[in-house]
Amino acid sequence: MGQALAGAFLKAGHPTTVWNRTASKADRLVAEGARRARSVGDAIGAGSLTVVCLTDYPAVRELLDADGVDLDGAMLVNLTSGDSAQAREAARWAERRGARYLDGAIMAVPPAIGTAEAMILHSGAQADFEAHASALGALGTVTYLGADHGLASLYDVAGLAMMWSVLNAWLQGTALLRTAGVDAGTFAPFARQIAAGVAEWLPGYAEQIDSGSFPAEVSALETDARAMAHLIEESEAVGVNAELPRLIKAMADRAIAAGHGKEQYPVLIEEFGKPAGD
Repeated sequence: MGQALAGAFLKAGHPTTVWNRTASKADRLVAEGARRARSVGDAIGAGSLTVVCLTDYPAVRELLDADGVDLDGAMLVNLTSGDSAQAREAARWAERRGARYLDGAIMAVPPAIGTAEAMILHSGAQADFEAHASALGALGTVTYLGADHGLASLYDVAGLAMMWSVLNAWLQGTALLRTAGVDAGTFAPFARQIAAGVAEWLPGYAEQIDSGSFPAEVSALETDARAMAHLIEESEAVGVNAELPRLIKAMADRAIAAGHGKEQYPVLIEEFGKPAGD
């Protein structure tokens, strides 16, 4: 990913200095016009913007806390994956070192970096983002989320939750249809249509969640729960794993037991908002 980020800056015409813990990994970028820094401190001092992308937050701290690394006045954009608590603590740590700090998350694979398909999320001081938005735009479609440094990480995992949930639902359906000889390619267009239709419900459902009112405009949760039971029964009857639909139905059953059976599906936000076991 680091090579993809640096390559995108070079392609956009930005003078780019690179440093890697394994020096040879920068060879291709140097051949393309990048300057190889002698040290981390040299890399930070080379320009007005430093983009960091490492294995994890402890690795970031280990490198930038090293002797000879002066962060006073530096502008750090950390695109390392981590959680929101780590992002907020990194922002406090950077401030103590005299640096300005934006936390970020990359919602893309390396080949997409530098294209509009690459979504790069940023959170932190808006003035810092706006000052460098043009340069950061070389990496993809950049989005500013707010002053809370933890927002980029939270959006990252929320996006992953969406991705895995959609894929897992498709795999459940694919496994069911395969028992009747229907291949995944045949099911995929129908599944895509269903996913797109459900996505259209999200703004209206969001209004219900934000208002705390869940009138059953489409169907009541108790009706959905009966359909969930049908999915579980069908899965078990044809020998398909039913763990996922059983988990969802268990959450619905708890909501119904709490008196929400006549309300619409988004009322399950109350269950999703609770720690496991509560």
